[in-house]
Amino acid sequence: MVLHGKARGPSACELRWSLLSLQNSLKASNRKKKRTSFKRKASKRGTEENKGRPFVIKPISSPLMKPLLVFVNPKSGGNQVDTYWVFCKALEGTKVLQMFMWYLNPRQVFDLSQEGPKDALELYRKVPNLRILACGGDGTVGWILSILDELQLSPQPPVGVLPLGTGNDLARTLNWGGGYTDEPVSKILCQVEDGTIVQLDRWNLHVERNPDLPPEELEDGVCKLPLNVFNNYFSLGFDAHVTLEFHESREANPEKFNSRFRNKMFYAGAAFSDFLQRSSRDLSKHVKVVCDGTDLTPKIQELKFQCIVFLNIPRYCAGTMPWGNPGDHHDFEPQRHDDGYIEVIGFTMASLAALQVGGHGERLHQCREVMLLTYKSIPMQVDGEPCRLAPAMIRISLRNQANMVQKSKRRTSMPLLNE
Repeated sequence: MVLHGKARGPSACELRWSLLSLQNSLKASNRKKKRTSFKRKASKRGTEENKGRPFVIKPISSPLMKPLLVFVNPKSGGNQVDTYWVFCKALEGTKVLQMFMWYLNPRQVFDLSQEGPKDALELYRKVPNLRILACGGDGTVGWILSILDELQLSPQPPVGVLPLGTGNDLARTLNWGGGYTDEPVSKILCQVEDGTIVQLDRWNLHVERNPDLPPEELEDGVCKLPLNVFNNYFSLGFDAHVTLEFHESREANPEKFNSRFRNKMFYAGAAFSDFLQRSSRDLSKHVKVVCDGTDLTPKIQELKFQCIVFLNIPRYCAGTMPWGNPGDHHDFEPQRHDDGYIEVIGFTMASLAALQVGGHGERLHQCREVMLLTYKSIPMQVDGEPCRLAPAMIRISLRNQANMVQKSKRRTSMPLLNE
């Protein structure tokens, strides 16, 4: 095998990952040999007949084989940064796409900017021991997990993450880091193979009109959230207001948001404006939060929180840890992404600012179900997707658990060539 102009032998990981490619190549070679005795005219006719036939996968079941399906989203993070950075990320995504196509059978690699993941997952749904690698941001991972829910694959293939987007809090949680750092594809393949399969809680968001308010008192606002499932977090108040301001301004004047520096300045300006206008100051007066039957509203009003976060994973807002360090939980259990509990955290303006320097919010509860009532239109965001929701009753409950591939911090063993 020749890579980048240097000859080397294939590693054990590459041998296993490329086994599907080898089988397809051998089958194609055998068919070619059988056709050599045919006349040219017959060969042309056979080619025309095969043009409309679908591609069919017939895997050979083996516990030592872990076929890989790769989804690459070159556009991950494109809405958050300047034009030059978007161009660089697109080049990075294209480079990753080409590298995986070089190492694997191109039938195992899909460009999500061209088509969604559903058809590919349908095609590979009967492949045993299948693993998926999502190359993109947390939104790309959520997209793939939603399609897996829709297809109801059993068992559900575990999903690894190669972070290409912005934020990447889920990737950080699963030890994949905050961004792709030009690691060799052969190393990534071994990391996916050696990774531990863990569970990730996923939460439903069920929205109804607030039954305590008559229809004529409902304010302006949308009637549903951008997503009805979240993997990372759901929040309302100050942080969602700033994100929504940026989103609405960019939609109205996209030409003014073609610079990463300008975008950051807009975020800072929106945050300062909200601070001066106190638009999130009275959040605690217009919400009611009940967690597993415990009413948290009195404490929320006492501490005058301006932001409330329902957190599923330890990371939030590009790497911060709002629940705090594992050893600082006091009366609470350590936070986990697979325990069926969600963490409820309250923030003031001061504690939100302290997040960037290692601070954390006020721990309120760890619960399995949440009932949230709002009495005015409030900015909210679901895994970074913002909106202004009209007064509503929102129920948060556990949806299911997804299988994920957590990157091992250390290689426990070297793969054997004779496997």
